[in-house]
Amino acid sequence: MSRPPFQLIRSFVLADFITLGNAAAGTAAILLCLDHMDVGDPRKLWLALALIPVAFVCDAADGMVARWRHRQSPYGADLDSLADIVSFGVAPAVLAYTLGLRGLWDLLILLIFVCCGVARLARFNATADELLTDKGKVAYFEGTPIPVSLLLVGLLAVLFGTGRVDEALPLGEIVLFGGRFHWLSLAWLGVGSLMVSTIRIPKP
Repeated sequence: MSRPPFQLIRSFVLADFITLGNAAAGTAAILLCLDHMDVGDPRKLWLALALIPVAFVCDAADGMVARWRHRQSPYGADLDSLADIVSFGVAPAVLAYTLGLRGLWDLLILLIFVCCGVARLARFNATADELLTDKGKVAYFEGTPIPVSLLLVGLLAVLFGTGRVDEALPLGEIVLFGGRFHWLSLAWLGVGSLMVSTIRIPKP
């Protein structure tokens, strides 16, 4: 028996489309960064920075909508994790690169940051059932949730607004074994490390 056309899309519920809005916002932010590096239009960069909070709103709203409508699809949890890695993992790394963290060691740290985000989400998906309470809700997060990278995006917005980007990045840089290293990149390393830590954070 042939399957109906667009069966996958037709099986999505409203919350899933909001989750896709999260992924779309993060992807658009990445594309705007590429455009900014090509043409140097600051408006493109401001829009890219603004889209990460939009992604966060979508990330918060999809769960609320699912609970409100008492409807969720089998794809919801995986869609949420995949969207989160785009918007709160890859996009903040690309924004950091766009605004000046382009040294060899900066790139390594940004790669570690993204990999920490992927690992954190994989751990949550694999252990979520073990963390359920009697009420059927996850009691706490293990490691900081990946949307905490919104703080890094806020930092970048402040630096961009004050002209402290590229060669003017705060704390300066050093050359280590032939590669450039900006001290600011340690913020991304710190946030990534917290995501894969065993710190328990109560879930609201």
